[in-house]
Amino acid sequence: MPTEKSLTPYNTLEEIRLRKDQLSTEIERDNEQIGGLWNELFHKQESSSKGEYVATLIANSVTAIDAFLLVRKLMKNYGSLLNFFGGKSKKKLKR
Repeated sequence: MPTEKSLTPYNTLEEIRLRKDQLSTEIERDNEQIGGLWNELFHKQESSSKGEYVATLIANSVTAIDAFLLVRKLMKNYGSLLNFFGGKSKKKLKR
């Protein structure tokens, strides 16, 4: 979307050079800001306490148990994972 400055007509080469310098300064400032945000985004955050470590361990354990129970349920209903992905089931499914 054009800004009011971009709609301003330039009459001399000096005005164009000044505007170019302003834009270069703004772009450089934005690049530094984006670089800082990018580094924050991908910087590994260290666990600061034993409590956070235990909470993460519990959350990962619950996820693993949930995945195990899901696979077990699928194997019980379909016989094996191969049957789940298109093979024939040992049990006949109700229609």
